[in-house]
Amino acid sequence: VQLVESGGGTVPTGGSLRISCTASGVTISLIAMGWFRQSPGKEREFVAAITWSADRPWYEESVKGRFTISKENGKNAMFLQMNSLKPEDTAVYYCAARSSLGRVTNATQYGYWGQGAQVTVSS
Repeated sequence: VQLVESGGGTVPTGGSLRISCTASGVTISLIAMGWFRQSPGKEREFVAAITWSADRPWYEESVKGRFTISKENGKNAMFLQMNSLKPEDTAVYYCAARSSLGRVTNATQYGYWGQGAQVTVSS
């Protein structure tokens, strides 16, 4: 499985940005996909995830109501719509995927990763 992110960039505080992730390869075994982020000096943290069938999203508390994760099954694509962005949202955002069940937020449980997309929110 290969994951490729796109759509990162720089936006002002309060702005919006959508990042995308496209999965290719043997995707039939995937159960869920998600987004994590990592800023300098910090551990990689969970942002949001969604089941492969796109019917069950879950979010980290600080992004609820601001971020929306979605999936377009026909194109094996996943999106993260980020609204009301704050400077503390600045990070490299990673797409991840896993082949086991559960509403997992631990990065070690995801076996597939993209290369990351930089999101910068200017104050």
